[in-house]
Amino acid sequence: MSKASILLLFGSNVQKYRKELKLSQEKLAELAGVHRTYIGMIERAEKNITLCNMEKIAKALNIPVAQLLQE
Repeated sequence: MSKASILLLFGSNVQKYRKELKLSQEKLAELAGVHRTYIGMIERAEKNITLCNMEKIAKALNIPVAQLLQE
């Protein structure tokens, strides 16, 4: 899988699960302990996310990290 593909998949899944929980980008950022603009950049696949931040976002969404990488 290419770098662009994995970023698109991850971002799409973050957005999907965030919307299922009816969370704004700002609220998800608050729960994950990251800046609010960071979530938007991840959802648009503009940011290469670190493993630590992947874990923070997964915990905020209450799902395993692996679930954010599934097609």
